[in-house]
Amino acid sequence: MRSRKALLAKFPRTHLSTTPGDAAILRILIEASGARRGIEVGVEQGFGAIHMGMGFERTGGRLYSIEIDPARVLEARRNIEKAGLEKTVSVIEGAALKVLPKLKGRFDFVFIDAEKPDYLKYLKTVEDRLKVGAIVVADNVIVHADAMVGFLDYVRKSPKYDTVIIRASMEKNDGMSVSCKLR
Repeated sequence: MRSRKALLAKFPRTHLSTTPGDAAILRILIEASGARRGIEVGVEQGFGAIHMGMGFERTGGRLYSIEIDPARVLEARRNIEKAGLEKTVSVIEGAALKVLPKLKGRFDFVFIDAEKPDYLKYLKTVEDRLKVGAIVVADNVIVHADAMVGFLDYVRKSPKYDTVIIRASMEKNDGMSVSCKLR
């Protein structure tokens, strides 16, 4: 869709925004896995949510994006609406550790990009509701590895997950962990 490409090309990203390369890999992972129900923890302005939303739109799925900052919630909702994805992406205002337990149903995709020391808590809060084959992506795992040692140790050593660290973009000189839930 031409208007989405134009919106994304001129998107006013900040240093907290998902990079274009990382956003593209998120969309590709959603489409390739056929994910239908996803969670995003930390939406910022919605750049990543728009990319993921395009993936979920193509799979007939839905993304629930959680953001604690009310101003970011409003901005993300406006940007998602500009992209025509408001029927695919819902931005929920609140602290993720309080919102996540309230989300109903099972999920097959999770993107974590919020408070780094809480990554393992976010995962553990939804883990029992992740389908076998679910993809769990965590951002900033190279630059902030020290802040998320528990999370990284868990997804690397747990027999429940197969995990790899990737760099889809060198823009921030960082990377993401990509885990597949095996059981």
